[in-house]
Amino acid sequence: MYAITIDQPGGPEVMTWAQQPDPEVPRGHVLVDVAATAVNRADLLQRQGFYPPPPGTSDVLGLECSGVISQLGEGVTGWAVGDEVCALLAGGGYAEKVAVPATQLLPIPEGVDLRVAASLPEVACTVWSNVVMRAGLRRGHTLLIHGGGGGIGTHAIQVGKALGARVAVTAGSEEKLARCRELGADITINYREQDFVAALAEATDGHGADIILDNMGASYLGRNVDALAMDGHIVVIGMQGGRKGEVDIGKLLGKRGSITATGLRGRPITGPGGKAEIVADVRAKLWPLIADGSVQPVVSIELPIAEAPLAHQLLDSPETVGKVILTVK
Repeated sequence: MYAITIDQPGGPEVMTWAQQPDPEVPRGHVLVDVAATAVNRADLLQRQGFYPPPPGTSDVLGLECSGVISQLGEGVTGWAVGDEVCALLAGGGYAEKVAVPATQLLPIPEGVDLRVAASLPEVACTVWSNVVMRAGLRRGHTLLIHGGGGGIGTHAIQVGKALGARVAVTAGSEEKLARCRELGADITINYREQDFVAALAEATDGHGADIILDNMGASYLGRNVDALAMDGHIVVIGMQGGRKGEVDIGKLLGKRGSITATGLRGRPITGPGGKAEIVADVRAKLWPLIADGSVQPVVSIELPIAEAPLAHQLLDSPETVGKVILTVK
């Protein structure tokens, strides 16, 4: 097969489309002929040498894909050769073929194009597992999403609105904030021009956020506590603002607040907190919201897989809102 290969860590130019051995198909896995994959920030970090894949997984980039099942491994039931699927991956999506645990497969949601479906598994499982399964989002909550114009953010806005929350977002341009409003955001804050803590307090009459979905990490830690409502929950899913920060425990105690930090890629395939548990909940509860149009994929651009270097550059572009898709077939 062909796959994106990286000879040494570096800029987008280190990626090339070249031949690789076909993946093996272990017990409990299926082989998917990839139609498309999508670009995630973790891919950029791995390309630069900062985010190696978990032990025993493919070193090819790509945390999600869509395509057609071409082979079933031993012990797989409930799926058939020829089924169109999308999948959550620990790696391997930037390729013509990928072996996937059957428990990480999802059917293509009704009304969604096969290639566009490649943009869903990573954001869906990340947002749902953190905002709903962990933080317990419910009707009437205020949800603050940092990075509202990104793939995670554009998806989280829609999930929040579909579940009856008031949604606030931060973003760095008026163009991105306008798109967030189109997707349903109630409160939009330009972090380059406004203090999000003060802006949120004003917009919520001092209530703050019941749940904060944070991709920044250290640099936002203290201000997130300031923005938190009583009994609120901060979920940290990224470290774009650094790894180490300080928090005023007194403030957190006073608000009866909680902070959790979770990753998706390194979770076990099965067992408590594993990917199978998340995928099953997403399929049962989120997929119907996508099928009825309450939550829709947000795709900025589709490019051929050979143009992966350009796709990586576009992910950080101010004009990019939502996901960047790489088409393979």
